[in-house]
Order: sequence, then C-alpha cells, then structure tokens
Amino acid sequence: MLFSLAMHPCSAHETLVSIVDDDVSVCRALRRLVEFAGFTAETFASGREVLDSGLSRGSGCLVIDVHLGDMTGFELYRSLVANGTRPPVIFITAHEDSEAEEYAWRAGAVAYLRKPVPTSAFLTAIERALRDARTLNLRSIPPP
Repeated sequence: MLFSLAMHPCSAHETLVSIVDDDVSVCRALRRLVEFAGFTAETFASGREVLDSGLSRGSGCLVIDVHLGDMTGFELYRSLVANGTRPPVIFITAHEDSEAEEYAWRAGAVAYLRKPVPTSAFLTAIERALRDARTLNLRSIPPP
C-alpha cells in the first residue's frame, strides 16, 4: 500500500530521507514529494556537503544522483559506507548508462531510477528503503 510507512509511528530518523542532487530544482521537487507523502526530507547540493554535514546514521534512506558536480554518487556512497554509515540507497540519474545501473545494483541499491523520476516508482522505492532500514535497525539490537 502506497504511503503505508508514513502512517505508522516511527522515530524521526526512521522516516528521514536525505536527497543529494546538484540540481537545486530536482532537490526541491523531490523534497516536496517526499514531504507530501508524510516523510521528513533534507537536501544536499553536493557530495562534499553531505560529508561535511556529518550525515548521521539517522537517515533512513539516501536518494543520490549518480552524477554530482564534485564526485559521483557512487563515490559518495562508498565514502559514507567507509565511515560506517550505510542507509538504504536509491540512485537517480538523467543519463542512460547500463554500467552505472549494474554498479548500483551490485552496491545494494534499493532502486535505480531515471529522471524525470516516476512518482509512483520513487515513493514505492522510498517505502521499501525505509522498511529495509527499520529491519536493519532491529537486527542490530543485541538480544537481552
């Protein structure tokens, strides 16, 4: 059911969607869509901005453009993983590139979507990513 996670009580970090795209209009549009669906969103205009922000493990889902101005989305995700931050990721791109798509799937992406991002597919991917994030968080809690 679409928007189902937004209706369940969750902590703020479980519904936080972090959007990274060097196109401000894309960030704004995706942020509005995410917030309309009932989630919390934050946006970043570059990979460096994300890394400098100290993006905590509080993000339930990352939406990363494959082609950022200062680094690739894949380089950003590798840096986050190397620093111990590994939320579920959705890669977006305006370019058709089968090698990049294959890499995204190998990196464990929840989705790989072409711009303009289809609304239904985007929101379904976010729900899946947030559900995956909650499952991972539950698994990381040691038994009593």
